[in-house]
Amino acid sequence: MYSLIIGLAILIVFWIIEYHRHQYYRRQIPIIIHVNGTRGKSSVTRLIAAGLRAGGKKTLAKTTGSAPRFIFEDGHEIPVVRHFGANIKEQLKIIKFVAKRKIDILVLECMAVNPEYQWITEHQMVKADVGVITNSRPDHLDLMGPGLRNVTLSLCNTIPKNGIMFTAERKVFPLMKKQADKLHAKLIQSDDSVVTDEDMRGFSYFEHKENVALSLKVCEHFGVDKKTALSGMYKATPDVGATEVMKVIHNNKELLFAHSFAANDPESTEFLIKNILNSYGNIESVIFILSTRADRMFRSKQLIEMLTKFDFKALFLIGDQEQTIKTYALKFQIPEEKIYALGWISGENLVERISKIIKKEALLFGIGNIHGNGEKIVDYFKERKV
Repeated sequence: MYSLIIGLAILIVFWIIEYHRHQYYRRQIPIIIHVNGTRGKSSVTRLIAAGLRAGGKKTLAKTTGSAPRFIFEDGHEIPVVRHFGANIKEQLKIIKFVAKRKIDILVLECMAVNPEYQWITEHQMVKADVGVITNSRPDHLDLMGPGLRNVTLSLCNTIPKNGIMFTAERKVFPLMKKQADKLHAKLIQSDDSVVTDEDMRGFSYFEHKENVALSLKVCEHFGVDKKTALSGMYKATPDVGATEVMKVIHNNKELLFAHSFAANDPESTEFLIKNILNSYGNIESVIFILSTRADRMFRSKQLIEMLTKFDFKALFLIGDQEQTIKTYALKFQIPEEKIYALGWISGENLVERISKIIKKEALLFGIGNIHGNGEKIVDYFKERKV
């Protein structure tokens, strides 16, 4: 009994020491920007950091998305190695490491999805000076739902107390404002009309105007003007999940592959599809490649429902549980002759199957999940793009 009490006392003392040590490390970092939201977190983290670097700010950044990365002051980056999967304690290690580098600003992408963990991450670990919520969309409803209101309230757990919060969100902005007021935080809304089509031509990949406008607004807050910030953003390495259209020639047929796996909620995916179709409206055939995961079945079903809004030649189901998703597609009146349930497949075999059903060209949309089979397909097109 006594040994148990002594052991518990030692553990409590250890926790107290670790807590105060972390607070010491946190105080060594002048400014932390904490980036949260449903879509675009990794991209916005990179854009903000790049804009601030261009403005002469000694800035480090860490993303948490499709492939976590630590980005140094000069823009070069290294992967974040995880031996036991993602854990919010990772943020403690990052803050400890950054505290020793004498920087100006750390831009940190939020790791947490669970509402309670989001609150702990911000108010116990990060204690940001500036917060960012990119947007609020109906995703991760199993953890943050049900419904958009609950998702928004969950994201608002990272509003910094007495701090400043930036967002590109419009639909639920009033709810965000109400939550910000409770924490005595100033909420600032960006305006994507300040970003022109000419501004967007500087990016080598498909980026969202609202992401750029939001990032520019944050950079402006720190005294970096639009021209300077954009010059840095153009040079930044895009996130692995960033949307890119890649051309591959197979059997004398032209395949344009739109990598949009990372936009895995229906609203974001639909937005991307419409924008890319506007740019490639003369393509002979449109084909969707839905990468499914056993632990993301609800998301796959949402995307199937969304696809009924579009006219397409074929739907290829790859990854896990493709037969279950096929059954769901049939319920939504997608003709069976358009559905190809392939399961796990290599990029080479997938392209071979596609080339057999098209004449000269096709626009392929990769949607669903980047992790799993989707990642293999992206790698195939990246290695062979012309």
